[in-house]
Amino acid sequence: MSLPRQRGLTEQAATTAVGQACRMLRLPTIRSGDDRARRRSERRIKGAGFPRDKSLRKFDFDANPNLDPAVIHTLAKCEWIKKGLPLCLIGDSGTGKSHLLIALGAEAAMAGYRVKYVLATKLVNELVEAADEKQLTKTIARYGRVDLLCIDELGYMELDRRGAELLFQVLTEREEKNSVAIASSESFSGWTKTFTDPRLCAAIVDRLTFGGNLIETGTDSYRLATTRARAEQQAAR
Repeated sequence: MSLPRQRGLTEQAATTAVGQACRMLRLPTIRSGDDRARRRSERRIKGAGFPRDKSLRKFDFDANPNLDPAVIHTLAKCEWIKKGLPLCLIGDSGTGKSHLLIALGAEAAMAGYRVKYVLATKLVNELVEAADEKQLTKTIARYGRVDLLCIDELGYMELDRRGAELLFQVLTEREEKNSVAIASSESFSGWTKTFTDPRLCAAIVDRLTFGGNLIETGTDSYRLATTRARAEQQAAR
């Protein structure tokens, strides 16, 4: 039995076609297995706590020549997560750091990994509250269990020594066991403004870079360039 080849199908249409094919071939277990896998992926993505939907498919690589699409798509295969290696996305605001952080996290979730996304300041505040409530060990263990911890906006705000030390404990808990991916608008040389203790700063940088991947997204804001282009188009009318 052959089925007509269909091109340009929407995801919904493709799902319907798969279901029809399974019924025609009397293979209902294939369809049910696909459904279960899809639901598990959806639960993992929801559980990760991503603030918005971002995917590699929607990333405009042409707008950022600093990024090599082949490198990013290699990261999407998740081998670095399997090995427990870190990933650092460094670049100015508007260059795609958070988009890539979320997109790669979503790829990991779809591949079966447990993922958690959190803003750096939110994580530190949660750790401080947990320490005050004698729940620090439990909280650190919870963040230590996920396969990939995505920390966004690291370096935007100065952390006092206590907050920096608590964050360091989370990184130490995960070191060489489970992956950490961070996005920061500051180069490592500027991290002393966030982690004011030089030794602690050096130790944190070491934890986040040893054996890992560094992706520099550059300094040219995609959002700013888009805004300027629109303004020029309006002015030319």
